[in-house]
Amino acid sequence: MSTLLNCKNDDILDMFPRIKNLGASSFGEDADLFGDTLAEAIEDAPQGRRLPFKLQTINELKTLLACNDAEIDHATLILISISPTADVEEPPNWGRFPSLRAFWSAVLHVFENAPKVQAGREIDPIT
Repeated sequence: MSTLLNCKNDDILDMFPRIKNLGASSFGEDADLFGDTLAEAIEDAPQGRRLPFKLQTINELKTLLACNDAEIDHATLILISISPTADVEEPPNWGRFPSLRAFWSAVLHVFENAPKVQAGREIDPIT
């Protein structure tokens, strides 16, 4: 993969469509709707998603985490509407991560440990 720092915004969005989807929901401008804290928003991210989405998200997160910190920072600004490293006033004590790498690692951990991912089967077999 070419360095993400040299990629156009649309190229990054195309490389990480599942993470982009999280940026439109769990980690979007209204992320607090998915939890009272940032940790709760992360825990909520896999909920209601089908197994293929979860597996694709895991692959995208591993690809993103293989990048250097500058690339992760750059891609995050494009992919999600929140800053997981910023002190957020509303809601109070929403939480923050020391780095974007730590944030995405926590998201990866939640997706990898989702019960249906662990079981390796669909949540809803009806397509």
